[in-house]
Amino acid sequence: MADEGKNKGTLGDLVKAESMVQLALMLPAGCVIGALGGAALDKHFHTGWIAVVGILLGAAAGFIGIYRTASRAMKRDG
Repeated sequence: MADEGKNKGTLGDLVKAESMVQLALMLPAGCVIGALGGAALDKHFHTGWIAVVGILLGAAAGFIGIYRTASRAMKRDG
């Protein structure tokens, strides 16, 4: 029975580590996805500004994801 508590603690630590990795990847992933989508739209519409808007929207989405994940983690810990 004592091992169950220890395993739950170890599993909890792994979940926390996964959340931190998720936080570290959200912003760059959002920017890359926004840039790729914007570049595709730029190529389709023969413009040069949509990729910049895509990067900004991806960054905003990344920040929102970071905020939500961090607030969830703080609720769980506190």
